[in-house]
Amino acid sequence: MADNQVIDAIGKSLDRLPADIPLYKRLKLAIEEAIQTQAFQSGSVLPGERVIATSFSLSRVTVRKALALLEEEGLLNRRHGFKTEIGSRVEKSLSTLTSFSEDIRARGQVPGCIWISKQMTRASSTEMMALGIAGNANVIRMKRVRTANGLPIALETSIIPVRFIPSPDVIGQSLYEVLEARGFMPERAIQRMRSRAATAEDADHLHCEAGSPLLVTERRCYLADGQTVELCETRYKGDVYDFVFELQR
Repeated sequence: MADNQVIDAIGKSLDRLPADIPLYKRLKLAIEEAIQTQAFQSGSVLPGERVIATSFSLSRVTVRKALALLEEEGLLNRRHGFKTEIGSRVEKSLSTLTSFSEDIRARGQVPGCIWISKQMTRASSTEMMALGIAGNANVIRMKRVRTANGLPIALETSIIPVRFIPSPDVIGQSLYEVLEARGFMPERAIQRMRSRAATAEDADHLHCEAGSPLLVTERRCYLADGQTVELCETRYKGDVYDFVFELQR
Protein backbone atom coordinates (compact mmCIF):
# COMPACT_ATOMS: atom_id res chain seq x y z
CA MET A 1 0.00 0.00 0.00
CA ALA A 2 1.31 3.45 -0.89
CA ASP A 3 2.34 5.88 1.85
CA ASN A 4 -0.56 8.26 1.12
CA GLN A 5 -3.09 5.44 1.51
CA VAL A 6 -1.56 4.39 4.83
CA ILE A 7 -1.54 7.99 6.07
CA ASP A 8 -5.17 8.41 4.98
CA ALA A 9 -6.23 5.27 6.88
CA ILE A 10 -4.45 6.43 10.05
CA GLY A 11 -5.85 9.95 9.68
CA LYS A 12 -9.45 8.73 9.51
CA SER A 13 -8.96 6.77 12.72
CA LEU A 14 -7.16 9.70 14.36
CA ASP A 15 -10.05 12.07 13.63
CA ARG A 16 -12.51 9.84 15.48
CA LEU A 17 -10.53 9.70 18.74
CA PRO A 18 -11.18 12.11 21.67
CA ALA A 19 -8.88 15.13 21.73
CA ASP A 20 -8.20 14.81 25.47
CA ILE A 21 -6.12 11.65 24.99
CA PRO A 22 -2.34 12.28 24.95
CA LEU A 23 -1.09 12.65 21.38
CA TYR A 24 1.17 9.61 21.35
CA LYS A 25 -1.65 7.41 22.67
CA ARG A 26 -4.07 8.84 20.08
CA LEU A 27 -1.62 8.01 17.32
CA LYS A 28 -1.03 4.55 18.75
CA LEU A 29 -4.78 3.89 18.93
CA ALA A 30 -5.32 5.24 15.42
CA ILE A 31 -2.70 2.94 13.90
CA GLU A 32 -4.02 0.03 15.97
CA GLU A 33 -7.60 0.65 14.79
CA ALA A 34 -6.48 0.85 11.19
CA ILE A 35 -4.69 -2.50 11.59
CA GLN A 36 -7.61 -4.20 13.33
CA THR A 37 -10.12 -3.03 10.72
CA GLN A 38 -7.73 -4.34 8.05
CA ALA A 39 -7.25 -0.92 6.47
CA PHE A 40 -3.84 -2.35 5.73
CA GLN A 41 -2.74 -5.96 6.13
CA SER A 42 0.13 -7.77 7.75
CA GLY A 43 3.37 -7.16 5.92
CA SER A 44 2.38 -3.66 4.83
CA VAL A 45 5.12 -1.12 5.41
CA LEU A 46 4.50 2.00 7.48
CA PRO A 47 5.87 5.33 6.30
CA GLY A 48 8.91 6.59 8.17
CA GLU A 49 8.70 8.54 11.44
CA ARG A 50 9.40 11.80 9.61
CA VAL A 51 6.52 11.27 7.14
CA ILE A 52 4.05 10.40 9.91
CA ALA A 53 5.15 13.36 12.03
CA THR A 54 4.86 15.81 9.13
CA SER A 55 1.50 14.45 7.96
CA PHE A 56 -0.16 14.97 11.36
CA SER A 57 1.91 17.90 12.67
CA LEU A 58 3.42 15.78 15.42
CA SER A 59 6.90 15.67 16.89
CA ARG A 60 9.21 12.76 16.07
CA VAL A 61 9.27 11.93 19.81
CA THR A 62 5.48 11.53 19.81
CA VAL A 63 5.58 9.25 16.78
CA ARG A 64 8.44 7.22 18.24
CA LYS A 65 6.58 6.64 21.52
CA ALA A 66 3.45 5.48 19.68
CA LEU A 67 5.40 3.05 17.49
CA ALA A 68 7.26 1.70 20.52
CA LEU A 69 3.95 0.83 22.21
CA LEU A 70 2.70 -0.93 19.09
CA GLU A 71 5.93 -2.88 18.82
CA GLU A 72 5.63 -4.02 22.44
CA GLU A 73 2.18 -5.42 21.64
CA GLY A 74 3.44 -7.24 18.56
CA LEU A 75 1.44 -5.11 16.11
CA LEU A 76 4.56 -3.73 14.46
CA ASN A 77 7.87 -5.32 13.54
CA ARG A 78 10.81 -2.94 13.68
CA ARG A 79 14.46 -3.82 13.10
CA HIS A 80 17.36 -1.42 12.94
CA GLY A 81 18.12 -0.55 9.33
CA PHE A 82 14.84 -2.03 8.04
CA LYS A 83 11.39 -0.60 7.40
CA THR A 84 8.59 -0.87 9.96
CA GLU A 85 6.10 -3.59 8.99
CA ILE A 86 2.60 -4.36 10.22
CA GLY A 87 2.89 -7.39 12.46
CA SER A 88 0.87 -10.57 12.19
CA ARG A 89 0.29 -12.40 15.45
CA VAL A 90 -0.95 -15.96 15.07
CA GLU A 91 -2.84 -17.84 17.78
CA LYS A 92 -2.10 -21.55 18.06
CA SER A 93 -4.41 -23.73 20.15
CA LEU A 94 -2.62 -26.54 21.98
CA SER A 95 -5.80 -28.58 22.39
CA THR A 96 -5.89 -29.84 18.79
CA LEU A 97 -3.31 -31.35 16.44
CA THR A 98 -3.09 -29.13 13.36
CA SER A 99 -0.40 -28.36 10.83
CA PHE A 100 1.25 -24.98 10.36
CA SER A 101 -0.50 -24.58 7.00
CA GLU A 102 -3.90 -25.28 8.56
CA ASP A 103 -3.28 -22.71 11.31
CA ILE A 104 -2.28 -20.01 8.85
CA ARG A 105 -5.13 -20.68 6.40
CA ALA A 106 -7.64 -20.59 9.28
CA ARG A 107 -6.60 -16.98 9.85
CA GLY A 108 -7.12 -15.97 6.25
CA GLN A 109 -3.41 -15.87 5.44
CA VAL A 110 -1.34 -17.73 2.88
CA PRO A 111 1.11 -20.32 4.27
CA GLY A 112 4.45 -20.91 2.61
CA CYS A 113 7.97 -22.12 3.23
CA ILE A 114 11.54 -21.35 2.29
CA TRP A 115 13.57 -24.54 2.10
CA ILE A 116 16.94 -24.58 3.83
CA SER A 117 17.64 -28.29 3.37
CA LYS A 118 15.73 -31.48 2.51
CA GLN A 119 17.62 -34.76 2.44
CA MET A 120 17.77 -38.44 3.31
CA THR A 121 20.26 -39.15 6.09
CA ARG A 122 21.02 -41.30 9.13
CA ALA A 123 19.29 -40.46 12.40
CA SER A 124 21.17 -39.42 15.50
CA SER A 125 21.01 -41.66 18.57
CA THR A 126 18.47 -39.32 20.20
CA GLU A 127 16.32 -39.35 17.07
CA MET A 128 16.50 -43.14 16.81
CA MET A 129 15.13 -43.49 20.34
CA ALA A 130 12.42 -40.88 19.79
CA LEU A 131 11.29 -42.42 16.49
CA GLY A 132 11.70 -46.07 17.52
CA ILE A 133 13.97 -46.98 14.58
CA ALA A 134 17.09 -49.11 14.21
CA GLY A 135 20.56 -47.63 13.94
CA ASN A 136 20.89 -48.44 10.24
CA ALA A 137 17.51 -46.90 9.27
CA ASN A 138 17.41 -43.73 7.22
CA VAL A 139 15.22 -40.70 7.86
CA ILE A 140 14.05 -37.72 5.87
CA ARG A 141 15.41 -34.56 7.49
CA MET A 142 13.84 -31.24 6.50
CA LYS A 143 14.72 -27.75 7.63
CA ARG A 144 12.69 -24.77 6.43
CA VAL A 145 11.46 -21.31 7.27
CA ARG A 146 7.67 -21.19 7.60
CA THR A 147 5.97 -18.04 6.32
CA ALA A 148 2.57 -16.36 6.53
CA ASN A 149 1.75 -13.99 3.67
CA GLY A 150 5.42 -14.17 2.76
CA LEU A 151 6.68 -13.12 6.22
CA PRO A 152 8.97 -15.54 8.13
CA ILE A 153 7.51 -16.51 11.50
CA ALA A 154 9.00 -19.92 12.35
CA LEU A 155 12.03 -22.11 11.74
CA GLU A 156 11.14 -25.80 11.55
CA THR A 157 13.16 -29.02 11.53
CA SER A 158 11.26 -32.29 10.91
CA ILE A 159 12.55 -35.87 10.91
CA ILE A 160 10.42 -38.66 9.39
CA PRO A 161 11.36 -42.35 9.01
CA VAL A 162 11.71 -43.38 5.36
CA ARG A 163 9.07 -46.10 5.76
CA PHE A 164 6.51 -43.26 5.78
CA ILE A 165 8.08 -41.01 3.14
CA PRO A 166 10.65 -42.73 0.89
CA SER A 167 12.10 -39.59 -0.70
CA PRO A 168 12.34 -35.87 0.19
CA ASP A 169 11.43 -35.03 -3.40
CA VAL A 170 7.75 -35.85 -2.83
CA ILE A 171 7.38 -33.10 -0.20
CA GLY A 172 6.14 -29.74 -1.42
CA GLN A 173 4.75 -26.92 0.72
CA SER A 174 2.94 -29.13 3.25
CA LEU A 175 4.36 -32.25 4.89
CA TYR A 176 0.99 -33.23 6.36
CA GLU A 177 -0.67 -33.22 2.95
CA VAL A 178 1.89 -35.80 1.81
CA LEU A 179 1.44 -37.90 4.97
CA GLU A 180 -2.34 -37.82 4.58
CA ALA A 181 -2.13 -38.84 0.92
CA ARG A 182 0.05 -41.82 1.88
CA GLY A 183 -2.25 -42.88 4.73
CA PHE A 184 0.08 -41.83 7.56
CA MET A 185 -1.67 -38.80 9.00
CA PRO A 186 -0.74 -38.25 12.68
CA GLU A 187 -3.58 -38.89 15.12
CA ARG A 188 -2.04 -37.54 18.31
CA ALA A 189 1.10 -35.81 19.55
CA ILE A 190 3.11 -35.08 22.67
CA GLN A 191 4.54 -31.59 22.70
CA ARG A 192 7.06 -29.85 24.95
CA MET A 193 7.52 -26.09 24.99
CA ARG A 194 10.34 -23.88 26.20
CA SER A 195 11.85 -20.48 25.53
CA ARG A 196 15.28 -19.58 24.19
CA ALA A 197 17.12 -16.67 22.67
CA ALA A 198 17.57 -16.50 18.90
CA THR A 199 21.01 -17.43 17.64
CA ALA A 200 22.68 -15.51 14.84
CA GLU A 201 21.48 -18.19 12.40
CA ASP A 202 17.91 -18.01 13.76
CA ALA A 203 17.96 -14.22 13.45
CA ASP A 204 19.12 -14.41 9.86
CA HIS A 205 16.32 -16.78 8.85
CA LEU A 206 13.56 -15.12 10.89
CA HIS A 207 14.53 -11.49 10.25
CA CYS A 208 14.86 -10.65 13.93
CA GLU A 209 17.66 -9.54 16.22
CA ALA A 210 20.04 -12.14 17.67
CA GLY A 211 18.98 -12.69 21.27
CA SER A 212 15.29 -12.03 20.53
CA PRO A 213 12.90 -14.36 22.40
CA LEU A 214 11.76 -17.49 20.60
CA LEU A 215 9.12 -20.04 21.59
CA VAL A 216 10.45 -23.52 20.89
CA THR A 217 8.25 -26.61 20.63
CA GLU A 218 9.47 -30.21 20.41
CA ARG A 219 6.74 -32.52 19.14
CA ARG A 220 6.43 -36.25 18.60
CA CYS A 221 3.54 -37.25 16.36
CA TYR A 222 1.96 -40.71 16.44
CA LEU A 223 -0.23 -42.82 14.18
CA ALA A 224 -3.34 -44.55 15.52
CA ASP A 225 -1.33 -47.78 16.02
CA GLY A 226 1.28 -45.96 18.16
CA GLN A 227 4.08 -45.66 15.59
CA THR A 228 6.03 -42.40 15.78
CA VAL A 229 5.69 -40.74 12.38
CA GLU A 230 7.41 -37.41 12.99
CA LEU A 231 9.84 -35.69 15.33
CA CYS A 232 9.68 -31.93 14.93
CA GLU A 233 11.33 -28.89 16.49
CA THR A 234 9.84 -25.49 15.65
CA ARG A 235 11.27 -22.14 16.70
CA TYR A 236 8.57 -19.46 16.61
CA LYS A 237 9.19 -15.72 16.68
CA GLY A 238 7.95 -14.62 20.08
CA ASP A 239 6.52 -11.37 18.74
CA VAL A 240 4.14 -12.97 16.23
CA TYR A 241 2.97 -16.27 17.77
CA ASP A 242 0.65 -16.79 20.76
CA PHE A 243 -0.09 -20.24 22.18
CA VAL A 244 -3.60 -20.61 23.60
CA PHE A 245 -4.56 -23.12 26.30
CA GLU A 246 -8.13 -24.05 27.26
CA LEU A 247 -8.33 -25.11 30.89
CA GLN A 248 -11.27 -26.80 32.60
CA ARG A 249 -11.84 -27.82 36.17
